[in-house]
Amino acid sequence: MERFTWKARLLPGKKEEYIHRHDEIWPEMTELLNKAGIHNYTIWCVGDELFGYYEAEQGVEFASRTQAESPVVDRWNEHMKDVMVMEKDPATGTHYQLEQVFFHP
Repeated sequence: MERFTWKARLLPGKKEEYIHRHDEIWPEMTELLNKAGIHNYTIWCVGDELFGYYEAEQGVEFASRTQAESPVVDRWNEHMKDVMVMEKDPATGTHYQLEQVFFHP
């Protein structure tokens, strides 16, 4: 199991809408996350910054590839683009991963 983290930025005044859309996450999106081996997916917010964390049971490379190849993720990203901004790594097609600098098991 590998851990993955990312960050993004909310657009001004869009926090409540961002939360609302995740409260009503599409069943096909949760199915895709499960297929990608993603578990314990959590998103935090401070100010207008979002920080995400998940555990990838089959590795980050598999999870990233599965997401990058999915039309469901493409639709979700389109659905979310009016509430947030997230840069993508052109090498993986998914979020840039934050650098881990400390871990306490």
